[in-house]
Amino acid sequence: MEIHIAVEGHHDLSGQIYRQLRAGILEGRLAGGTRLPSTRDLATQLGVSRKTTLDVFERLLSEGYLSARAGSGTFVADGLERLPSERSPHARAAEAARERAKARAKGAARAQPLWEAMPETLPLPRPSVRSPQDFVGGATDKTLFPFDVWRRCVNHALRAQARAPGTYRDAAGEQELRLAISRYLAFNRAVLSNWEDVIVTQGAQHALDLMARITLRPGEIAAVEDPGYPPALACFKATGARVAPVQVDGEGLIVSKLPDKARLVYVTPSHQFPLGMPMSLERRVELLEWAQKRGAVIIEDDYDCEYRFEGRPMEPLKSLDRAGLVAYVGTFSKTIFPELRVGYMVPPASLFGALFKARQIADWHGCTLTQTALASFMLNGDFAKHLRRTHKAYAARRAMLLEHLRGGLAPWLEPIVPTAGIHMAARLRAPLTEQAVVGAAREASIGLYGIAPFYQRVKPQAGLIFGYGAIAVEHIDAALTRLAQILPRLVR
Repeated sequence: MEIHIAVEGHHDLSGQIYRQLRAGILEGRLAGGTRLPSTRDLATQLGVSRKTTLDVFERLLSEGYLSARAGSGTFVADGLERLPSERSPHARAAEAARERAKARAKGAARAQPLWEAMPETLPLPRPSVRSPQDFVGGATDKTLFPFDVWRRCVNHALRAQARAPGTYRDAAGEQELRLAISRYLAFNRAVLSNWEDVIVTQGAQHALDLMARITLRPGEIAAVEDPGYPPALACFKATGARVAPVQVDGEGLIVSKLPDKARLVYVTPSHQFPLGMPMSLERRVELLEWAQKRGAVIIEDDYDCEYRFEGRPMEPLKSLDRAGLVAYVGTFSKTIFPELRVGYMVPPASLFGALFKARQIADWHGCTLTQTALASFMLNGDFAKHLRRTHKAYAARRAMLLEHLRGGLAPWLEPIVPTAGIHMAARLRAPLTEQAVVGAAREASIGLYGIAPFYQRVKPQAGLIFGYGAIAVEHIDAALTRLAQILPRLVR
């Protein structure tokens, strides 16, 4: 393929080509190992002399940006895309603001102010360079997934698609997958539904977006937990709604602090995000009564519900709902992996028609190949086997994490022990600060993440979130042993 280089005029041709190639290498657009066109082909493409391109290549070779292989050609050197330091979110935001100002001055096309003010990235912990000792949340261990079994399911789905006519499908999802989800929820979560009640989505975030679109008007109030899940808050803000963060305590959302005029309430009752405690039965009943009196809608995000390690399972809000108030939302991002992009919801019957239309208008339907393969994976019993395997692995990681938090790290950290999930929060004991601990850990190649970004109005107590879905037991042991040696130095 031709490499994209723009040459203007006849001035400093070799300098123009050099700067563009160098920038492409450093920015990662020309990855390490990429074979470049020959100097002759590049000269022909750009309409310059071969001597010009020879001069450019010789300069890049001498500076180490390229490597020549006899008989094979010229290639981009490995590892150079990591040379520039990563720009901070503040720097990116400042640059974006400058670009918007330029666009306004030129009378260019503009987005609504609401979207211009939206953060460039959702404030979730995301590592720039992954280390084996990384406690990132929201990630799963793909080495535990039975890809051989999944390949058979995908092949089955391909054969089914080959026999079917090429046409658009049901916006609510493939019938087989909706049936598999309804059976799974009835057995594992006591959520009774028919397959016709289930809507398949592109993950839980898609379900939140659909619910927000059909229930919220600009200016109406959406209540969220504080601390809580930032992507949900961003989703509701994107509709023009006013977001009201509501404090949580040891029993979950404090219902008495909900705004009277809230139109929608988003909660994570089985495993509060990010602190981890379940909502008590009394609070669940109180929340349902509150919503019924005010005609409000409740979104129950039942993430991580599959991984329960202690205590009796609590009934989902959906199973207690008799008035048609609760939209139950789940995802396969934590049980399989996030890239699958499959979630689901069981909404109140009164909202199903509007959600169906919203889904159809947005993208009509999701990938039917993935849905058919996942349906086979579930109906054949392979999903249940996978859950048992991952439950055992995550239980061992959780036990190792608790052993350290209650042992060598006890003077510095106080764990908030959840009954379920694949992450755990812990409060830092004074005088330690999140910034100091996270920074010192990074210097030791340990990925730690603070809890402060998940708070809105409530003043956060310094703490950390330990995700253990994507870190092996031996790496947890090594990382926390090293952390116990680092922390005392921060208070000397």
